Amino acid sequence: MKRIVNLMLISALTFASITSCMDRKDKGGKEAVAMEVQKDEDFRPNFHFTPEKNWMNDPNGMFFYNGYFHLFFQHYPDDNVWGPMHWGHAISTDMITWKEQPIALEPDEKGYIFSGSAVVDNENTSGFGKDGKVPIVAMFTYHDPKGAEAGEIDHQSQAIAYSLDEGKTWTKYEGNPVIENPGIKDFRDPKVIWDGIHQQWVMVLAADDKSMFYISKNLKDWELASEFGKGLGAHGGVWECPDFFPMYVEDSDEVKWVLIQSLNPGGYNGGSGTQYFIGDFDGKEFTPVDEMQDLGEDHNYWIDFGKDNYAGVTWANIPEENGRKLFIGWMSNWQYAQEVPTETWRSAMTVARELKLEKNDGSYMITSVPARELKNYRSINYKEENVKINGTTKLIDSAKIDLSSAEIRFKISDLKQTDYKFSLSNSQGDELVFGYDHAEKEFYLDRSKAGQTGFSEDFANKISTAPRISDAGDLTGIIILDKTSVELFFDDGKTVMTEIFFPNYPWEQLSVSAENGEFTLDQIDAYQLKFK
Repeated sequence: MKRIVNLMLISALTFASITSCMDRKDKGGKEAVAMEVQKDEDFRPNFHFTPEKNWMNDPNGMFFYNGYFHLFFQHYPDDNVWGPMHWGHAISTDMITWKEQPIALEPDEKGYIFSGSAVVDNENTSGFGKDGKVPIVAMFTYHDPKGAEAGEIDHQSQAIAYSLDEGKTWTKYEGNPVIENPGIKDFRDPKVIWDGIHQQWVMVLAADDKSMFYISKNLKDWELASEFGKGLGAHGGVWECPDFFPMYVEDSDEVKWVLIQSLNPGGYNGGSGTQYFIGDFDGKEFTPVDEMQDLGEDHNYWIDFGKDNYAGVTWANIPEENGRKLFIGWMSNWQYAQEVPTETWRSAMTVARELKLEKNDGSYMITSVPARELKNYRSINYKEENVKINGTTKLIDSAKIDLSSAEIRFKISDLKQTDYKFSLSNSQGDELVFGYDHAEKEFYLDRSKAGQTGFSEDFANKISTAPRISDAGDLTGIIILDKTSVELFFDDGKTVMTEIFFPNYPWEQLSVSAENGEFTLDQIDAYQLKFK
């Protein structure tokens, strides 16, 4: 019944959009020509991972091995809305071009296969390895749907499976579950890492309003070491999908531990969001740095301030010579993920990103930028310098760069204007607006006129904002555009915003506006991203 209702809603939206196109005028006052409104497969991204069909949410089990990045994901192969969870699987040599694989883990008598992680057990600590084959060990949450429906508290537990063929096929451990539920309703999403500092496996688990840390020597037997987070940070919803790892502070030998902790709802701009904490770990307990000791709901420690980057985690087993901490997230929000106007497929992942740990004036922060592999797909380059902006100035149109697959970088020096506004538009009247309000020291992103929005009252009911964390006198930005998404990396990734949209027609023009007086755009580089 729900699918029929969704189809009726999309049909109504499509008819309304076509009708409105016939009455619109372009900026020259001419009547806009009615064009076929985009829908479903028209919205499938050019270079963000999507499942071939049906539902996807959280990234899971990510590891690198023998030249391949592995991405597993929450997947319901039989419908386009959430249902009995499986682990889907895809592989890539560069985190950009993906090849979907057969389903890795399926539900069984113990329950659905909820989110989790995977590690490469190079030393065969688990004993699963045979004939010299290195075991890949996945840890996931069993979710018992019957127990949940009956109101049982302990319907979630932790289990493991292993692969001896580099993640192609999996064997579930006969001793599952390896961690029983201690009486917590929301007890899930185990993230395992090898802690080389303390020579042990560490697992962090989301447990309602806190994180729980477990340690092990063999990935089978786990000991609860500590808990973290009650009353600290944002608690507008249930904590989910954690990640935990050590990082070097940029340009130093200092090491700090980072805890990434998603929650839903409670995100910075509503719905799903991902906050983080920085501190020290003694092998059992995580202690946040002084500035985070009293961190409350209203804070600026978010991996992404936009509405559409959730449940993101990092890849395991990245070679030391690579040296990067690589991250990807689910590009949607639980407020409307099951209602977006696509039918044959649902949801995409963000572009892969490199995380860095920086320290400025004694304060720590995580920054992120697109993984450098994306640069390998650049083709056409359009560049301008010292562009005078007075009023609204067209920067790029689709004759120069296809704005449905583009990377744009800009720099503005000597910030004086009140508002630096960018807008994507098409001849049918759709517009996506983003920019920087210098008076408020705040970035913004407005998709209220960016095409189809009526499928959810939460999708475009308010303008998203984000604080400017940098105090630099100039402003830099990276804009990553795909058919239905924008990823904004301001100030070298100190403030990041990601959001999706569903325009009735592809974007045809990027403009920038000077609200008061004029300013100079020092540099703009636009690259066509080309994919097979």
